[in-house]
Amino acid sequence: MSEAALNRLLAALLVAVFVSGVLTWRAGSPDTWWLYAFHGLSAGVLLAASLLKLRRSLPRALAGRRWRRLAVGVPLAVATLVSLAIGFAWVAGGTYVEVGPWTLLGWHGIVAWAILGLGAIHLLTRGRWRLLRPRRHKPAHAAVGPDPSLHRPLGRRVSRRSVLIGGVLALVGGVVWGSAEILDRLSAAPRRFTGSRWLPDGGIPIPTTFFGEGTPAIDQAAWRLRVVGAVDRPLELSLDQLLGMGLVEKTAVLDCTGGWVIETTWRGVPLASLLHAAGVRPDARVVDVQSVTGWGCGLSLDEAQDTLLATGVAGIDLPAGNGAPCRLVVPNRRGLDWVKWVSIVRVA
Repeated sequence: MSEAALNRLLAALLVAVFVSGVLTWRAGSPDTWWLYAFHGLSAGVLLAASLLKLRRSLPRALAGRRWRRLAVGVPLAVATLVSLAIGFAWVAGGTYVEVGPWTLLGWHGIVAWAILGLGAIHLLTRGRWRLLRPRRHKPAHAAVGPDPSLHRPLGRRVSRRSVLIGGVLALVGGVVWGSAEILDRLSAAPRRFTGSRWLPDGGIPIPTTFFGEGTPAIDQAAWRLRVVGAVDRPLELSLDQLLGMGLVEKTAVLDCTGGWVIETTWRGVPLASLLHAAGVRPDARVVDVQSVTGWGCGLSLDEAQDTLLATGVAGIDLPAGNGAPCRLVVPNRRGLDWVKWVSIVRVA
C-alpha cells in the first residue's frame, strides 16, 4: 500500500469514526445498534492503520529532521491514539469511571474534537489535502509502439498488495474491537448497546448538561410554559395550570451521552395533552421543544405523542439540576434531546 493510499485510508477512517460518533449522540432506539457497531469496528481499523502510518513515517521524518512536519503530525497521531485508547478502555474496563468533570467516554469525545482541528491543520499545511485525490496517470508518449499502460486493466489501479494490507488492517481492527466487546460482556456491569453503563433502576439521574454549564435560576412562581406556532389556541401556562392538565407516570430509559444510563419512573403531563388543548393545525409537521437556556429538540408530530413533560422523577418533585419546573422525556432518544428547563413548545 502506497503512502498516498494509506493517507486516503486514514482520512476516510477519521471521517467515518467521527461522523458515526456524532450520530450516536441522538441514536437511542435499539434498532440503531448497527451504528455503534460500525463506530467501534471503524475505530479498531483506524487504530491499526494509525500504528502502520507511525511505523512507516516517524523514523523517516526523524532521520530527515522534518521538524515542521513532526510538529503537526505527531500531535495528530498522539491525539488519535489517546482517543482510541480511552474509548477501548471504556469498553473493556467493565466499570463506570469518572476523571475530573467527565467520564472516560466524555474525554473520548473531547479528544475527538481536538483531532478534528488537528486533522484540518494537517491537511491544509503545504497542500496535503491534494493527497486525498487519486492521481490520474497520463501515459508517456512512447517513441515506438503503443504505450502498454493503455492496456492496463482498470482493476489493477488498486494493487494486490494494497488489497492485502487493507484486509490485514480490517482483520486487526475487527480483532481489537471484538476483544474489547468480549471483555465487556464478561464484566459484572456490561454496557447498553449505546456504550453507556447502567445505574441502579428507579433512581434520580445524575444532573448533567452537554456543555457543563450550571443550573439556571428559575422562579417557579413566575415561570410560564408557552405553546405557540401552528396552533389555533396558543397557551401560556403556570406550573399549577400545567399540573392541572392531568399527571401520568411513565417508565423510560435516560441514556446520557456522558456514558451512563438509567431506567426510572417519570411523572408529568403528556405533551400530546398540550398539543390537543392548543389545537394543532392540519398543516403542522414538527414540534420544537426549547429550554430557557436556548437548547432545543425537534420532534415529528407522531414522535411527540409518546413524550412527557416531566415535573417529577423517582417519586419526588423534579430537582432543579434535573430540569425543574419541567423537562422533556423522549423514549428512544439519547439524553441530548431530553430538554431541561422547558419554556416553549413551538409547532410548525
